[in-house]
Amino acid sequence: MEILRTFDLLENLKTYPPKDDMLARRTRGKWIKYSIDQYYEIAHAVAYGLLAMGYKAGTKVITITNNRPEWNFLDMGINLAHMVHVPVYSTLSKDDYLHIFTHSDAELIAVGSPALYKRVAPIAAEIDRDIKFLLFDDADDMMCLSKLYELGRKNKDRFGPVVEENKKNISPDECASIVYTSGTTGVPKGVMLSHRNMMFDSHGHALRQTKNYSHRMVSFLPLCHMYERTMNYEYQELAISIYYAESLATIASDLKDCHSDGFCAVPRVLEMMYGKLDEAGKKLTGFKRKIYDAAWNYANNFDNENTGWFYLQKQKLFDKLVYSKWRENLGGHEMLVVSGGSSIQAKIVRCFNAAKLYIFEGYGLTETSPVIAVNSPADKYNVIGTVGKAMDGTELSFAEDGEILTRGPHVMLGYYKNPEATREVIDADGWFHTGDIGFLKDGKYLKITDRKKEIFKLSSGKYIAPQVIETLLKETELIENAFVFGADEKFASAVIIPSYGKLNALAETKGIKVEKKEQLLENQDILKALNDCVNSVNAQLAAHENIKKVHFRFDDWTTDNGMLSQTLKLKRRNLQAQYADLIAETYKNA
Repeated sequence: MEILRTFDLLENLKTYPPKDDMLARRTRGKWIKYSIDQYYEIAHAVAYGLLAMGYKAGTKVITITNNRPEWNFLDMGINLAHMVHVPVYSTLSKDDYLHIFTHSDAELIAVGSPALYKRVAPIAAEIDRDIKFLLFDDADDMMCLSKLYELGRKNKDRFGPVVEENKKNISPDECASIVYTSGTTGVPKGVMLSHRNMMFDSHGHALRQTKNYSHRMVSFLPLCHMYERTMNYEYQELAISIYYAESLATIASDLKDCHSDGFCAVPRVLEMMYGKLDEAGKKLTGFKRKIYDAAWNYANNFDNENTGWFYLQKQKLFDKLVYSKWRENLGGHEMLVVSGGSSIQAKIVRCFNAAKLYIFEGYGLTETSPVIAVNSPADKYNVIGTVGKAMDGTELSFAEDGEILTRGPHVMLGYYKNPEATREVIDADGWFHTGDIGFLKDGKYLKITDRKKEIFKLSSGKYIAPQVIETLLKETELIENAFVFGADEKFASAVIIPSYGKLNALAETKGIKVEKKEQLLENQDILKALNDCVNSVNAQLAAHENIKKVHFRFDDWTTDNGMLSQTLKLKRRNLQAQYADLIAETYKNA
């Protein structure tokens, strides 16, 4: 059937054979599963319950929770009741919560746990508007989902006909959701997305999917982010079972326990997995270490276009001895992994691909629902270093300065209550200006080079694209993260976060003993190794792009302290403020 509204996914699921694990959630090590029929029935009960509570068409409903099947029950129920879903991260600052609660006009906030309720309820109380709360977990003293389900079931006869009329009459072009941007460049903006926006986009990448009804995917990236959300819609269109990880700390065991066939990730997650594989090899000795090192070197330089017999025989040998062991620790299956949110290091893609944990990189923004382009498993192309081809029905163009423009059914309705900001990004011809710079490799494959707003100019007039340099720095052996700065100065500099684990291992091999980890950054041998990493990157850059001054720090950059966005991108404005004194000192006598 044609899927034009979010809740059409429910009707489409009913066309598949019965399935008892359409959605699953792991709690205390056990999977709680929901069938297709249960999903359909509970989602409708949510709609009846919301209407029975007196909420009208157009009501904004906020959800704040970790990933769980109940998120989908509310997502579908809200839209079936002709209301607007406003999903929000559970780790925002008070200021962001206050802005979103106020700006969205939400009348109901559903929160995942009592602890989260205690955190956000006082913030909502500051707003001069009646806002009710709904708890995902069971509760005796307040409205909760189980009570909402029961209320809905009791009112099925009363509101069932209303919901059936909604199914007939709700236009695909109506606003179904308002999604607030992560605020890397300022106050979060509310992106209005229609049913058509999201279903066009999820269907577009569903066509590129090779997994089906018989497969399982693990989900752990926040469902309030459009990337994971539309991937979940894709899974539902194809009736792929969705297993929600218990927590970020349990991803590996969750993948293993349900024998997953894949997952979605941002580069930082894959970088951490890659780092653990690297560390595993360093713990081996003797012949096993030699075999692992050979397999590791082969994987890091893997060429997926090389079909030579001898080359592929080496892969088979290393797969039997090493790579298959990696997969066993993740459930034993070959996997399809989608990476998005920011650029990923080529060596990580090569390494995972060699081990049949196939990474396909894609690209998009919240405002584009989100996917614009993606490498395609179904079409059997995976051009490393690019984000693949534009999706069918998605127009792509480039401004004179290289900014990527796109047009089509995936482009948002606009920013909620902000027509001026909408006009700034969507021109009179309907082209959305992404703010990203890129080009088509071989005239086909989109390659992103940097964020337009992040590029800065030195006092010499030469431009610096910091993201490119930061990615190269992170590709070196000892560097975990980096922040490049130097706008209007004579040269570029960087704050670099080294990998403590790798520096510690290096110190052990050199017989260096320290009492505190900060002492590692005082040792000349360690500093030389770190500076060698920086120099190896500088050798790949134009002279004006070279990093001339470096500050090595064991600082924490997290979402909680505001240094990273919810998708783990650098929050440059906050980093600039955090290191203001250091930056000033860097250029004091320059």
